[in-house]
Amino acid sequence: MSAFVKRNLEDHIISLQLDRGKSNAMHTEMIEELTVAFQEIENDPNIRAAILTGKEDFFSSGLDLIELFGYNQQEMRTFWTKFIELVYHLVNCSKPVVCSITGHSPAGGCVLALSADYRLMAEGDYVIGLNEVPVGIIVPHSIASLYAFWIGTANASRFLLEGTLMKPKEAQSVGLVDQVVPFQQIHTAATRQLKSYLQFDQHAWRASKRYIRQDVLKAIGETTDTVIEEVLEQWWRPSTRNRLQSIIETLSTKR
Repeated sequence: MSAFVKRNLEDHIISLQLDRGKSNAMHTEMIEELTVAFQEIENDPNIRAAILTGKEDFFSSGLDLIELFGYNQQEMRTFWTKFIELVYHLVNCSKPVVCSITGHSPAGGCVLALSADYRLMAEGDYVIGLNEVPVGIIVPHSIASLYAFWIGTANASRFLLEGTLMKPKEAQSVGLVDQVVPFQQIHTAATRQLKSYLQFDQHAWRASKRYIRQDVLKAIGETTDTVIEEVLEQWWRPSTRNRLQSIIETLSTKR
């Protein structure tokens, strides 16, 4: 039974809706569930395409810093290993995937969206982008490569090092999202985009997707234990822990 991902299959298109609390913050169990879902999508001939979506006001706020802050070293190592594995499965999915960004999508939420073939974002006072560096989290080469794949190396470098978060129209202007639509229309628009992909010869479409993404997939595959250890070393630094503690106190107050 799905705990954190709601599934709905209609006309050979599966919709996966993130469903964890108000903001769909990610922890190990949610990541594991998403990984299983995309493995099933890849292997089920009845599923031809997928929509990854959130709930109104939030696609995903990224990593659940409140929960992860309490993880021990082995739990954090497991989390990062599984997160990179999930990103690989998403990017490597041979079938068309459209992401409906239904609200805020910073950090890890943005990473999930970057893995799709096409992104629609809901109109509104929402933000998307990779803001890990100001939080004190190292962005590995694999994630930077995925960002650069869509918005170019110069923009990716600038935005990553500044922790830039963009409103929907700003994100569209740099190629981070493809369309900005009212929330009420986002599912219809996502389905329409997938059906346009499904008109094509699927062998040619899937093979081309694999070749187009091979450099990104190679970068993700090279996120070795050594890279993860560097990320974890930074996570446990006193300066990072202090910064995270301040962020968590603010988040806890909002909750």
